[in-house]
Amino acid sequence: MTADQWAELLAADRSLLDRTSTAERVADVLRQRIIDGALAPGTRLSEENAGRALAVSRNTLREAFRLLVHERLLVHEFHRGVFVRVLTADDVIDVYRVRRLLETSAVRRAGRAAPGLVAAVDQAVTEGERAAEDERWWDVGTANMRFHEALAALAESPRVNETMRQLLAELRLAFHVMSRPREFHEAYLGPNRAIADLIAAGDVREAADRLDDYFDVAETQLVEAYKSYGP
Repeated sequence: MTADQWAELLAADRSLLDRTSTAERVADVLRQRIIDGALAPGTRLSEENAGRALAVSRNTLREAFRLLVHERLLVHEFHRGVFVRVLTADDVIDVYRVRRLLETSAVRRAGRAAPGLVAAVDQAVTEGERAAEDERWWDVGTANMRFHEALAALAESPRVNETMRQLLAELRLAFHVMSRPREFHEAYLGPNRAIADLIAAGDVREAADRLDDYFDVAETQLVEAYKSYGP
């Protein structure tokens, strides 16, 4: 994606900001674009282009960049600028380590979660299934992100939700190493549906066990891809 293309995407997000916009809101917009897959690893984020697209000051933008550097989503290279971070295989392993702590624990307590949170899990799976029917494989990946975000939300913890969004943004950067998105994402539609149905039926222990197995497979697949193609 070229600088002009991603700047146009940010311009479309301008309505999400107001005149009292904070750096945190700008960071939210950029983070969401990473989760959606619009900002790929290695993309250079020009202050001029991003500031113009979002109609924010350079100081606000720089603070947003600093927040995302702290979240390990961006990197600042001296005399070169700010770039979307390129993950390593070790990053992937650590992300999955944390995901097991957050998501599996959240699923185990899903029996006490509000009905709307359980419904959100099913809705995310349905979105992925519909995208697959239309062969929109990158959208299947986005729906998969929402599925896992919904699993973590079963914990009913704002802190878990915030941490999960940061992890999913990192994970989306890892997904770019997969050269065939259909082969990668299609395989998880069935497991997603099975886990969602188990949660809806109240069999949360089996759902958590399935999720642990799911993580083992997904982590291995991504790490092997990094050995061949990653940094």
